[in-house]
Amino acid sequence: MGRVSGKVALVTGAAMGMGKSHSELLAREGAHVFVCDLDVAKGEEVAKGIVAAGGKADFIKLDVTSEADWNGAIARVRDRAGKLDILVNNAGTLILKPLHATTNEEFDRTFNVNVRGVFLGIRAAVPLLKEGGKSSIINISSIYGIMGAPMAGAYIASKGAVRLMTKSCAVDLADAGIRVNSVHPGVIDTPMTKDLLYTDEATRQAVLGPTLLKRPSRPEEVSNAVLFLASDESSYVHGAEIVVDGGYTAN
Repeated sequence: MGRVSGKVALVTGAAMGMGKSHSELLAREGAHVFVCDLDVAKGEEVAKGIVAAGGKADFIKLDVTSEADWNGAIARVRDRAGKLDILVNNAGTLILKPLHATTNEEFDRTFNVNVRGVFLGIRAAVPLLKEGGKSSIINISSIYGIMGAPMAGAYIASKGAVRLMTKSCAVDLADAGIRVNSVHPGVIDTPMTKDLLYTDEATRQAVLGPTLLKRPSRPEEVSNAVLFLASDESSYVHGAEIVVDGGYTAN
């Protein structure tokens, strides 16, 4: 028996990077995973790979900034699986600019994906999550939702919003049996950070900064925290933030 056997999960931003890793691990541990992303080709590839490995998965094209897309995705989950136990709000975007140099369009885009996407997802999914009475919402924030850093003002502000939105929802949804927690990755080796980690050694070391383990995290190391929060093993973890950063914030 897997750690989430019989559960149904929806993961956003699931076509690559951490979202792909979350989806694959949840499926390996027994969940029926709805792989959601705007990238149809890569998203379908992830879902097909899960099925080929013996898991259960469906792909849904989803723009997390669209209320209509969210309503359609939840309707599809209801029709296909009849329930929803796990919502992983993973989709995100990053603009590397100080806040004073960020355009209105860049700021709005960052908040639309990173904050509005989480808001719309929670609002759309809660009615179905409530029906199970023992569900889990996992919002992917960042260590930069806890601390500041240069060159990412809009991103940091958005991830800070996700952190506190998580705690607010934890208060509101406790009586419904829905646990709500956030995960705060440090420097992760994903397509989003490829140019920063593998362009030159000086840039790599600047990005790793005070990471005590002296390396970026593998996506699956963050997925292990997601799996814990998705499983019944974390039945008393609610309104919490789990930091997966190799010791970055310990300094």
